Formats: sequence, structure tokens, C-alpha cells
Amino acid sequence: MKSWRDECGVFGIWNHPDAGRLTYLGLYAIQHRGQESAGIVSLRGEQHHHHKGLGLVGDVFTEEALNHLPGAAAVGHVRYSTTGLNFLNNVQPLTAQLLNGPVAVAHNGNIVNSEPLRQDLKGRGAIFQGTNDTEILLHMVARHPSSDLSECLRSALEEVEGAFSLAVLSHKALFAVRDPLGFRPLVLGEMPSPAGGVALVVASETCAFDLIGARFRREIEPGEIFWVDADGEHSEFFGEKPARTAKCVFEHVYFARPDSVVFGRSVYETRREAGRILARENPADADLIVPVPDSGVPAAIGFSAESGVPFELGIIRNHYIGRTFIQPHQAIRDFGVKIKLNPQSAILKGKKVVVVDDSLVRGTTSRKIIALVRAAGAAEVHLRIAAPPTTGPCYYGVDTPEKSQLIAATHSLDRICEFVGADSLGYLSMGGLREAVSGGSVDAKGGGSADGYCAACFDGEYPTPLYGMEKSPSSRS
Repeated sequence: MKSWRDECGVFGIWNHPDAGRLTYLGLYAIQHRGQESAGIVSLRGEQHHHHKGLGLVGDVFTEEALNHLPGAAAVGHVRYSTTGLNFLNNVQPLTAQLLNGPVAVAHNGNIVNSEPLRQDLKGRGAIFQGTNDTEILLHMVARHPSSDLSECLRSALEEVEGAFSLAVLSHKALFAVRDPLGFRPLVLGEMPSPAGGVALVVASETCAFDLIGARFRREIEPGEIFWVDADGEHSEFFGEKPARTAKCVFEHVYFARPDSVVFGRSVYETRREAGRILARENPADADLIVPVPDSGVPAAIGFSAESGVPFELGIIRNHYIGRTFIQPHQAIRDFGVKIKLNPQSAILKGKKVVVVDDSLVRGTTSRKIIALVRAAGAAEVHLRIAAPPTTGPCYYGVDTPEKSQLIAATHSLDRICEFVGADSLGYLSMGGLREAVSGGSVDAKGGGSADGYCAACFDGEYPTPLYGMEKSPSSRS
């Protein structure tokens, strides 16, 4: 439905005899992060076994496929195409046979200097099988003369810029890597292993741990290479430590599941707090607070609690379809609202309604939703957005429209309100977002990006050079 498309999701596990099946479950938990393709690579002995395909996790992995993923270690990936088209050669984990053995890479994020690196590698004879930026890392690792994969990774990672949270499986170790700015989440957990000791797990979100019964241990730190092998656990850092981190604030606004803990904070609590602040900043004379399900629900709960206006599920979502907006064709997304959402006339008729959503991108979806609520008999419809106006694309692993298609970048507040057909429109301020993601603790600086977060889609402050990507946004999809 929305014009945001989720990033990818990664999962990895070490020292568990059912590694392949647990990875399958982990990918189920983070399916919301990508619905175009899925893949798993498992390790038995020193041999990789893999299965991947286009589609949802439940469609790609049959019982027969899972039976062909033996071993006590595995990595998995769910994907949508940020860089590289959606065809089988781009489905991750990407695999290669290197001088010192097989390697599989699962990547969440986007390398902003991928094009100059790709051209340099081609000039030195590299042959690319796909079009995604993750393959660049494989080539750079393969060209390093060391037989120590941690050294090869460190050398390659010091040359790339942008967002990358990686799960890497060799024939001897499982690696977890996060870029120095910490754009994308990556967490480390553990669970008892039938093989003895503990199994270590890495994932994009903690909700994957909840499903398989793993215990959260800590985040992989920005700039950290963590790995586990037969000798135990190891950790080192690469590159220069930046002055600040650039954690993606949209993980809290929309991407992550509300039952996850991301960047050390409950996503649900952040969204509920954003709704509370939104109610203080943009009150409305109303009879009902109605969320756009499901992503607007926590903010609407907070808005209702702060305002004292009753919360009602005035719009019912059909849960038997996926996030239709993730489908790659606009023609399918155009039907998304009618397929997915149904307003309840018995609740809405004659009422003054505040509709709460997490974000507003192009405005076309909000326009359709408000039209549905009015058709159901609402007397007034006031739209409240639990995020600041989206004014810029993302270049760090999120597929967003060009700036010219972002309604807040080209229209005034009054024009946006008129376009979507609302009686009034209010956004969460940048200061309010700062307060929500920090749990109410903010400094005296006022507006701007939340400390330690990247909010470039709201404030235009991109934390890295873009290497011309802003001139060719189509290269991101």
C-alpha cells in the first residue's frame, strides 16, 4: 500500500543440529522485511547446502527443501530489491567458492559507493552474475590474498560506504557484521543446543529470537565483526570510529515489527509515545481515534490515551494477504486499499474521526483511505501522521520514491490536506520524533535528527556521500 518498501532481513545460527529449520522459522518472523525472495544456506562438515527462490518463505521452503538443508549452522535472507532487479541471480544469500573454501553472504542495507567499486572491479576482470551490490563484497573478499576470512572481510569493508548488516557463513565460522554508522539493526542471541553448550543466533530483529526461544544477548556494535568458530567467539572492529551513529529512525516509525526491540528500545513503546506526543502537538475535536491497521495502531493507542478520545477499530484489515505495497508492480499496489482495508459504517457513521497513520509518502494511499472513511458515513475526518513530513528518498537500503513524488517535498501542508481530502492534517514534529525514539530524554538542541539516528528522509541530512545516487534513483530498485 505505501510507497515505502521494507529492507531485507538476515538470520544466522551456529551450533544447532536443526539449524536449517530454525533459520526457516527465523525468516518467517522477519518476513515483513522482504517478500520478493528468500534463501537459506546451511553448513554440514565443510560443505554448503542451499535452497532459495522467488516468493514468500512459506512458498519457497517446502518440507523436501528443508530436508536438503542439513548441518549445525546456517544463514538465511528475505529480500526485496533495493539494488538489483528481482531475479534469481540476485536472491540471497549469495554464494561463492573462494580459494580457502565456500562462503555465503546475506546483506541488509545498501552500499552507496557500489557503482564506482563495481566499475573498478570490472576493469580488473571481475565477472558479475547479478546486479546487486552484495556481489561486490564477494569479489572484494575473493581478491584478498589472505586465507583468514575475518581479515578478508575487514579489508573489503574498509573500502565500502553505506549501510550493511551482514550474516556470513564460511566452511568454518559464522560472521555477523554491522557498518560503522550502524544504519541497520543486527542482534546477537543464544539458546540451548541439543549438541551441547549454546547455539548462537544473529538476526535483524529480536522478534526472530522470540519465535525460536532464543535469549537476546546484545546488539552487534556499529563497526564490529563478530564471529564464532570451533575455537569460540571472537570480535574486532574495522575502520575509523565515526563521531556519531546513523541508526535508521524509520525502523521505529514503520519497518520493524512492534514486538521487536530495535537499537535498544521497544518499537511498540516508541510508536505509542509518538502517538501521545502527536496528540499534544496536533489535537482535534473528535469522537473517535481510528488507526490505519496495522502499522498505525500503537500510535493511535497513544493518541487516544493522551487525548482522552475513545480508540476504535473503525477500519478492519484483511490479514489473509501480505503487505500488498511490497509487490513490485504499481498496478497491484493500486488495488491494495480495497483489498486490504474495510471501514465499519456502524462505528464511523456520523462521527468526527481522527485517522492515525505512521507516515505519509505520496499521499495516494491516505487519499483512498479517507475516501473510504467518508463513504462509511464519517461526519469529519482528521488525519494525523506519527512522523514528520517525508521530504527525501533513502539511499541506505530502503526503496523510496524520487523526491519529486514525495508529496511533502512538493506541496504545502494545506495543499496536502486538500489532496488527501481531510478536514485537517497534522504531522509529528522532528522534536517529537526525537523525544519518542529517545524514550522522553532529549537534549537542548531542539529540532533536527534524533541523536544517533539517520532521519535524512525527513531532514535531508545524509550521513554519507551519495556518489551520484541521488541523480539516478532508479538504480535503487
